Amino acid sequence: MRIGIYGNRLGKDERAWVVDFLKYLIKTGYKLSVYNVLLDLLPFEIRKNQDTVTLQLSSEIEDHQLDFMISLGGDGTMLRAVLFSYKNKLPVLGVNLGRLGFLASIEKEHARRAVKDIINDRFYIEDRTMLHLESTPVLFGDSPVALNDFTVFKRDTSSMIAIHAYINGEFLNTYWSDGIIVSTPTGSTGYSLSCGGPIVFPGSGNFVLTPVATHNLNVRPLVLKDDCVISLELEGRTDSFLCSMDSRFERIKGNYEIALRKSEYLARIIHLHDYSFAETLRKKLTWGVDKRSLK
Repeated sequence: MRIGIYGNRLGKDERAWVVDFLKYLIKTGYKLSVYNVLLDLLPFEIRKNQDTVTLQLSSEIEDHQLDFMISLGGDGTMLRAVLFSYKNKLPVLGVNLGRLGFLASIEKEHARRAVKDIINDRFYIEDRTMLHLESTPVLFGDSPVALNDFTVFKRDTSSMIAIHAYINGEFLNTYWSDGIIVSTPTGSTGYSLSCGGPIVFPGSGNFVLTPVATHNLNVRPLVLKDDCVISLELEGRTDSFLCSMDSRFERIKGNYEIALRKSEYLARIIHLHDYSFAETLRKKLTWGVDKRSLK
């Protein structure tokens, strides 16, 4: 069995844990394909292993014949791991070395058990909806997709911008705001949530349209079916805007044509059988915690 290992920058404590974890995988007999950025940070004793090879490009995944991929980091690393592997439909297990860990749901102390459970077929794969961006000119190269969200913001000005939104070609609203967020159910617990958007369960079949600092108090986040096309036209005092897809960003002008729809690709997330999204919400957002009962 060959496992892909994805990661980026590591702190001192995280590096020590990652080295120990990879040694365990090698000792247990697994072959590893390690993302080159991470492999360069690891000691020679791991890099010299004959069954450990470097993985530099997503186009190499098929040649490496990976069974699944492990993301070592926080939710941001998990998003990049999905972007790296989605075209190959490769399942990804997220091991949380960060802070919150909504997507990277396996805490590092449970990582070894998680690998054993996968080998023993005690897991399931959850398919998560992704966004696809259609734009003229083309943005984000050959991967105009996002698992969390697409955003567009004002740039080079302190003034609001006007965002004209259309649903399936029908005019919806002009948002006078600092920007707007189009999120998937997965992204509903991210930036959209911090701007007052609702939490949407994965698999709900929805998109969420959330304005950022809108000037009209009557305008609220909107939940849409994910079979629609969301088109955006931009207007501002400057002809410069900033848009992002998950952790990537590009500078654009107001004449760009932007449309968002459900991607044909799905993010394949590995969960153990005891995973619960409701439990994740309670733990990560400290729901139901009463400080009066804490000692």
